[in-house]
Amino acid sequence: MDLRAYLSERAVLVDRRLDAEVPPADAEPAALHGAMRHLLFPGGKRVRPAFALAACEAVGSPPDRALPLAAALELVHTYSLVHDDLPCMDDDALRRGRPTVHVVYGEALAVLAGDALLALAFEVLAREGEPGSADARLAALAELAAAAGSLALVGGQAADLAFASSDPAAVERVHERKTAALFAAATAGGARLGGAPAALVLRLRRFGLGVGVAFQIADDLLDQGSDEGCSLVRVLGADRARLRAEQLLAGALAEIEDLGERAEPLRELARFAAARET
Repeated sequence: MDLRAYLSERAVLVDRRLDAEVPPADAEPAALHGAMRHLLFPGGKRVRPAFALAACEAVGSPPDRALPLAAALELVHTYSLVHDDLPCMDDDALRRGRPTVHVVYGEALAVLAGDALLALAFEVLAREGEPGSADARLAALAELAAAAGSLALVGGQAADLAFASSDPAAVERVHERKTAALFAAATAGGARLGGAPAALVLRLRRFGLGVGVAFQIADDLLDQGSDEGCSLVRVLGADRARLRAEQLLAGALAEIEDLGERAEPLRELARFAAARET
């Protein structure tokens, strides 16, 4: 399959939904809405939303059934980037080739924009009238909420700020929380919205965790030479870290090997996520 075309097509769907959900930049309070949109548009490849749509498709349902989850995932991911860039966190001045939100709008509005993006994510996913059963949407919402909380994304960021270990297992635990949790919410939530049974949802959650850690290793390989911090590249070296990403990818693919042709987009996304340095 043509993965670039697949990602582009899915990104159009997600962007259209996000544009409809986030108030326009001239809606009052205009500065806040401008700050919310600043990093959201233009976005990246919308990889996490693509995983949600592909997981729904992999379990035998139309991918658009997971579109509310896809939009919500991107809202949570963007909120996390806005807050990560703040001077009190990673203190980054550039993101996606443009000044970060706090550089353009100030720290206070950047904090508020992140808060608003996070709140909107759950509004989108909880709204009545969306595709799928109410029970499935509630379960997907719970997946996302857990992934965004203190035991996952936020807790992983807290651990990363104070990280000083050289234990590879400890590094992977941080990666599972800070990065992989959203991938697992995407694949498990997409499966839930697609009507998958509990055992298959569990397998797709494990798939997402493995792919998410591999994705972070690939990201660290791309960033070699910078402040590597909590990184398997720092702890193991590039070659062994790359081998670990390959092992994680193989384990993830084994979770969905019986799903046939309908899961091929999900497999290709996984391969892409684990090997972005090439």
